[in-house]
Amino acid sequence: MSEIIAAPSVRRLARERGVDLEERARALGRTTMAREDIEVDGAGAGTPGGAPALAPGTSHWDIDHAAYGPVTQEPMSRFARLAAANLGAANAQIPQVTHHDRADMRAVEAFRASLRDEAQARGIRLTALAFHVAALARCLRAFPRFNASLSADGERLILKDYIHIGIAVDTPHGLMVPVIRDADRKGLWQIAGEIADLAARAKARKLGPDAMGGASMTITSLGGIGGIGFTPIVNPPELAILGITRTETITVWEGDTPRPVPMVPLDLSYDHRVINGADAARFTAHLIELLSDPRAMLI
Repeated sequence: MSEIIAAPSVRRLARERGVDLEERARALGRTTMAREDIEVDGAGAGTPGGAPALAPGTSHWDIDHAAYGPVTQEPMSRFARLAAANLGAANAQIPQVTHHDRADMRAVEAFRASLRDEAQARGIRLTALAFHVAALARCLRAFPRFNASLSADGERLILKDYIHIGIAVDTPHGLMVPVIRDADRKGLWQIAGEIADLAARAKARKLGPDAMGGASMTITSLGGIGGIGFTPIVNPPELAILGITRTETITVWEGDTPRPVPMVPLDLSYDHRVINGADAARFTAHLIELLSDPRAMLI
């Protein structure tokens, strides 16, 4: 066999465990050896399913990537590490399901166009996201089970008499979720202004504790980037999260007539311990109905 290729750390591990590198490489039929090859419990052996057996306290991810080619390292910020831990725990512990649907945005876009001059006069950028926040706030009033949290022991449902909407903001420092308080009591212009203010402060890392936490539900939007759908992770103690992607033109048949209709994909992930599929479908249908008539929604 050709000369064995192995990083110094791999050779050191082999010496510590009394593993003959050449013999192990021959058994595995390769010349490049990595950490996981040394951690295999006997040549060619492994755990059920073919994964190598691991020593206590080690992980299949704990490998020497440099054994396969050049690498560099970039430290994770404290904020990113905390977010990763929370998301990992949420995804592992909550039985999550995502309901997918689409909303007709013709009425919203027409209403936005009619308000363009007023928006310019007010100095406010009236985005579709403001309509989504307003609609979601009213939807949470109609479906109080979505505006709740499960107690830590899983035995009680805590129903809230306030509606705060979290807005996930992509920043250079990681994902941040500032909160619009009492969104159901605010008008469209106030919601639009707060979205712009919170997003700007999040990107500048100028959000105080009063602007974070306590959301009834979160909206995470990829509309400015792209995509046709995704499965957002519920952010506990919330019970659901609404994902929004880019509006696309879909051909919709109205009788025998095809119509080009701007449709926005909606992705509602929810905690299946509290919310079932029928609940999610009804919630999304009501949200779509609100977006189809934004003037009535804002009365």
